[in-house]
Amino acid sequence: MSALKALIFDVDGTLADTERDGHRPAFNAAFAEHGLDWHWDEALYGKLLAITGGKERIRHFGERHAPGVAARDDFAALVKQLHATKTAHYVRLVDQGGLALRPGVARLIAEARRAGIRLAIATTTSPENVGALLRATLGDAAEGWFEVIGAGDIVPAKKPAPDIYRWVLDRLALPAESCLAIEDSANGLRAARAAGLRCLVTPNDYTADEDFSGAWKISNLAEISGLP
Repeated sequence: MSALKALIFDVDGTLADTERDGHRPAFNAAFAEHGLDWHWDEALYGKLLAITGGKERIRHFGERHAPGVAARDDFAALVKQLHATKTAHYVRLVDQGGLALRPGVARLIAEARRAGIRLAIATTTSPENVGALLRATLGDAAEGWFEVIGAGDIVPAKKPAPDIYRWVLDRLALPAESCLAIEDSANGLRAARAAGLRCLVTPNDYTADEDFSGAWKISNLAEISGLP
């Protein structure tokens, strides 16, 4: 770890348990707002998390569980509308203080800043979601602490493809071996490893049983005693 120059964080499930208590109810609110009788309970949503990206998840669900809706001529537009509505619901929930950071996250970020270790984000969630979570949990200035924020559709291939990590590394102008990715899922781990990064994994309830071979695995970031 003596050569560590930057930490690259995933967001959903890594910084906070956003999936079950944030994105899932926001999706359900969007479905209801658009007159769909879809409802994603906790168990179903856990299965849908195998599909990375919110629009991709909506499309996947429609094609497999609501083929009549998926066959509509306006389905592609509906997917975009649903995702935009879901994002608005999610941001409101976060702004109201509905989500907290996972243990040790705030301390690790503070220690990295004091040590001069650069911070970045590599996530499939939208930039609006990232900004809302950082502001609500770390303060209005928090977005500025992260030198590079790779989010949303900034690259066409979502995790487990390594594209978002490569995009972030290019903008940091750092070699992969000088950085550490922090993830919560097997898809995130695969993306980080394919980009040549070392990876620290902090699983959550949805990802606890996934295969994290080749990663440094801890239950949460509070277990880290310090940075070099």
